[in-house]
Amino acid sequence: MNRLFGAKSTAPKPTLNQAISTVDTRIESLDVKLAKLNAELTAYQQKLGKMRDGPGKTTMKQKALKVLQQRKMYESQRDQLQQQSWNMEQAGMMQDNLKNTMTTVDAMKTTTKELRKQYGKVDIDKIEKLQDEMADLMDMGNDIQESISRSYDVPEDVDEAELDAELEALGEEVEFEGPVGESSGVPGFLAEEPPSFIDNPPEHNKALKEAAG
Repeated sequence: MNRLFGAKSTAPKPTLNQAISTVDTRIESLDVKLAKLNAELTAYQQKLGKMRDGPGKTTMKQKALKVLQQRKMYESQRDQLQQQSWNMEQAGMMQDNLKNTMTTVDAMKTTTKELRKQYGKVDIDKIEKLQDEMADLMDMGNDIQESISRSYDVPEDVDEAELDAELEALGEEVEFEGPVGESSGVPGFLAEEPPSFIDNPPEHNKALKEAAG
């Protein structure tokens, strides 16, 4: 049985990248052959342009025709291989995109699982209670600041009518004392008689007064 169909190959199957590399190598080989055929056709063209009609020219045309047929065959093979390489590259890109998508999905699953685990440790009621306690502490702090900054013996409200009365009273007091500049130049507390508990002034002060008199 194995002699008819051959033994089953145990070699590992080529990967997509290996298949693409093999096809590209064949395309490069065909490009070399096509370049050689194009050079032969160019040489035949130059020779045929210089030859006269006759059997020799006809023979050379037949040779050039065979070269042209070979070139078309190689070009057809090259086009097919290029299409195969392109299809495999597209399949490889789709495979890579699929791998990237699966990697992204796996990462999202892992992240979602971790988020659920972490959020499961969070107690919303405790957070709300903590927020309420913070608000109470802020209110308490504001009350303390207001209490500390409170002024003493200073009326909080000033009546405008009371202010006008005070200003008018001050104006009358100034008129009663007299205009500024009409005083004798001696302060009132000096013009009055000294109290009885003050001793007599020194003798040299008395002599100065007599000399001035």
